[in-house]
This record gives sequence, C-alpha cells and structure tokens, in this order.
Amino acid sequence: MSLVIEDPRVVEFDVQTDEMLVNMGPQHPSTHGVLRLLLRTDGEIVHECTPHIGYLHRCAEKIGENLSPPQYIPYTDRMDYLAAMNMNLGFALVVEKLIGMRLPDKAVHLRVFIAELGRIASHLVGMGAYGLDLGTFSPFLYAFREREIILDFFEEVCGARLTCSYLTVGGATHDLPEEIEIPDGLASLTGSKPGERYPFFDVIEMFLQWLEPRIWEYHTLLTRNAIFIKRTAGQGILTPEMAISYGCTGPVLRGSGVNFDLRKNGEEIYTSMYKGYDFEVPVAPFKDAPREAVVGDNWCRFYARMMEVVQSIRLVRQSIEKYKSATGSHRESFKMNTKLPKDEAYLETECPRGQMGFYVVGNGEGNPLRVRAKSSCFCNLSITDQICEGVPLADVPAIVGSLDIVMGEIDR
Repeated sequence: MSLVIEDPRVVEFDVQTDEMLVNMGPQHPSTHGVLRLLLRTDGEIVHECTPHIGYLHRCAEKIGENLSPPQYIPYTDRMDYLAAMNMNLGFALVVEKLIGMRLPDKAVHLRVFIAELGRIASHLVGMGAYGLDLGTFSPFLYAFREREIILDFFEEVCGARLTCSYLTVGGATHDLPEEIEIPDGLASLTGSKPGERYPFFDVIEMFLQWLEPRIWEYHTLLTRNAIFIKRTAGQGILTPEMAISYGCTGPVLRGSGVNFDLRKNGEEIYTSMYKGYDFEVPVAPFKDAPREAVVGDNWCRFYARMMEVVQSIRLVRQSIEKYKSATGSHRESFKMNTKLPKDEAYLETECPRGQMGFYVVGNGEGNPLRVRAKSSCFCNLSITDQICEGVPLADVPAIVGSLDIVMGEIDR
C-alpha cells in the first residue's frame, strides 16, 4: 500500500458565485444605438439577455397619419438612418402600390442605382463598427473613408448626405447630374485632380474600380484575422429553424443558411425593379469560410454582408448601363393634395438589415388613415436571449454586433 502525500502548496476552494443583473447600455458603445441589455449572469456566464427598447421612440407612425405621403418621406430617413435612401424607397413603393402608379424605366433604374449605393455604404459602416466592437480600430477608419465618398455622391445628387429624402412617391425628386466634381477623398486616393468636373457615371466607375480590390484587403485585415475568427467563428449560433421562427431577415437569415431575398422572392412591384439584373444572393455555408466557422454564427452573418457589397457593386454597374438606355422621365407627377383611395397596401423591401415593411391605409383624403412600419431589426434583435444564453460576458458585444442593429428603425 503506497502512501500518497498531498502537495501542501495546493489549496482547494469550493467557489460559490452569486447571480448578478448587469446593465449593458443604453450608453454602452457596442449596443449600436440607444439600446439597453439586461444581463443575468452567474460569474462570467450569461444566463439571460433581455433587450429593453423604446429610448428613441418618436411617434413616427402617428405623425404619418397627419401628413401627405411626400411630406412623410423625411421621417422615413430617420428610421434606419444609415440606409436612408432604402427607407425612402420602401415607403414610396407602398404608396405607389396603393394608388396603382407605374414608373418609367428611367426612374426604376435610377432607384436601383441609389438603393444599391446605399446598401454598400450601410454595410461598410456595419463592417467598420463591428471591428470596433471587437477592439480593432483600423477597419473602422477605412470603412468610413469609403462611405464618405458615397455620401459625397449623394450630396451631389440631392444636396444631403445622411437624411436625403431623395427617393419619393413617383420616382426621385430630380434627375441624376450629368457632371460632378471628383470628391476630395476619391481624388486623393486615385491621384485625380480635385475641383475639375467629370461625367457623373465616369466618377462612379472610378470609385467602383478603386473599391473592388479594397474589399479583399478588408478580408485580409479583418475577415481572415486570427483574433477576429476566434471571437466570431462558432459563436452566437442561430439555427435556420430559429431564424425563421423569430422572423429574422436579411444577412442574419442568410447567414443561417436560408436563401431568401426579396429582390428575387418579393412582390412583383418590387422584384420588377431588378428584372433583367444579374446578381447572386450570398448564403451560408460559404466555401471559403474558416474551419472554425459554423452556419449561423457571428462570422457567417458578417461575411454575408461583405459578400453583399460585391454583389451591390455588380448591380450599380448594371443599373448605370440600363439607366443610360432607359426611356421616360425620372419621376411621375404626384401632388401633395392627391387623394388616397379607400384601400390598404402593405409592401416589404430588402433593406441592408433585412425586410422593412410599410403599411398604409387610405380613406379618400390626402393624408393616410393609418401608417405602420415593420422593422427588420426588431425581429433580429428578438433572438438575443436565445443566442446569448450560456456565453461569456465578453462575447455579448460580438454577438449583438453581428446582428447590425439600428435602433432608429425599432423605436419609431
């Protein structure tokens, strides 16, 4: 019988931890807006994550019942303020559906051009802010550099950068310019002469040619970064069944392996905009994903957005060619005092963060009887309690950031 002598330097403790309620937000930088997350933790492990919303509520839907549709367009800018053009488009389309308006080809292709530029700008912010959430600053600076150039284009088109109110009922407020000055940011990057005027679409093509190789540089800098993969791959897994049952849409849904995009699967009034356009819908699993990645995790949601930027570049180029050969005007007339029929209409469009829906009820007056909006971010945010359960506290910002939430769209 051998005698076992215990190491006197080793002392064992029966560690007992207490549950705590931890507030993350509403001012925490990784909550992407005025959002409060109430976390119930046991030590460093999150047992429950409850989102609290409403800090940004502005009665936007009720205001829509006291304004004519063109007057309400500026309020849609303030919903997803990172994709204002796409918000304008959704509301304009549902009003056009209600009154039975059909647009000239030129107006349709102009809308595709603007909407896809807006999608690129929005996803660039998502990419940069997500890197910032995880502790890397450089991608944020690069993303905003490119986004500023797109906002310069928007400023040339409509005079505004963030809240544009450009796509309105009947088309757009005015046509695209024939010539513009090269934005200072683009001029410094491409070696062009600032201040000189060039054909508008030539400057757009110059930007797209410069942007395309940058996307793959971002992959090297962030997507393929070992630390980024460690923080995102295999974390926050959202199964396809759960994504569908919670009503998730957009890159969150497609990152879970569900192939659904309203630009291909939506109503005819919306899909007809993209008729004749050639583009792919990025859906997980991705063939070049790291071995640690799992369908439905943080990495797949992030990568779906990055691949959508590539497809949006394709769509912008195609819309330019179609716009040049299109007939008709950039808009159909719609007067402020136009009476809305006693009917109702609902339409969803594929916005950068998912399916944004607008519902309008007419009553024979100039102002709608009812205006309602369905937020994609509301449904995407609702799954936080499920995918944050059992994860370390430090992983919560990585999971919430992968959902790319904008609170202005939720707190209407």
